[in-house]
Amino acid sequence: MPMLLIKGSFHLSGRSKPDGDTIPFAPDYVGEWKLVQGCRKPVPGANGTVGVRLEGVDALETHYEGPYGGEEVRQPGRFPHAAANELLAWLGFPDVQRGPDEAITAVPASVPGYILTRGTDTYGRCVALVGRGAPPMASGYEVNVKVEHLRRTANHHLLTQGLAYPTFYEGLPKDLRLELVAAAQQARAALKGLWPSDATMRGGKIIGMASIIEEGDVVLLPKLFRRLKDHFSSGAPSLAGFPTFLAGAADRFRILSTDKEVVGLHNVVEITNEHTLRMTRPIEDLLFEEK
Repeated sequence: MPMLLIKGSFHLSGRSKPDGDTIPFAPDYVGEWKLVQGCRKPVPGANGTVGVRLEGVDALETHYEGPYGGEEVRQPGRFPHAAANELLAWLGFPDVQRGPDEAITAVPASVPGYILTRGTDTYGRCVALVGRGAPPMASGYEVNVKVEHLRRTANHHLLTQGLAYPTFYEGLPKDLRLELVAAAQQARAALKGLWPSDATMRGGKIIGMASIIEEGDVVLLPKLFRRLKDHFSSGAPSLAGFPTFLAGAADRFRILSTDKEVVGLHNVVEITNEHTLRMTRPIEDLLFEEK
């Protein structure tokens, strides 16, 4: 599937809060945002930037609030910030400063790069492969993206370093998806980055919100973490009722190994001993429906 190439720059200024899978980007010609496909067109800020969400990867949350309110929370350990730091260093920001309120500034405030995008998500964010420096082709045109192009992106790099989880939605070409799967599985086998700490499939003991945030010790797939945070923020005191909550969230996906269409993450999550939660399928075996 061809992707739209847009040349521009990545920005860190003011109160930017990029995490390991989102970064503000501005085209050299701001009108090129109008070329991006999707039911919600990206709406640039005054400086022309839109938050670009990295395709195919999900990094640990640095500041998640969710629909039920409450304070923003961060997942445990050093890996939420490690992913963000690695992304910024890879893009070429030489001097990054992180304030006490998590805002990030840099000198210089922008670096050149490009994105390859299929379109926007339901939040109006541009979902893309992120490249640094000069693009391989002209801006404003569609590119038939190949594995060799993918290997030169931040998306691929973060997975090779074990600093993000592969998470896929329909529409990403199969050859690109399989390349990202291979990068993640190699990092997992080598116990790189977050993988030695990951409890997504081996199971983690969860006693309320404290187990999964800040100084807690349960590192989970971010999508599962977000559902847990929403569950607890809705007033639930424990994991009891969490499968029902997942059913209500109605995530639609296909289990690739069985080719089974599924509605609800409760189909691939189990709770044992009342407090221990785990996924029964690896995240790369799930292909989510575009919302």
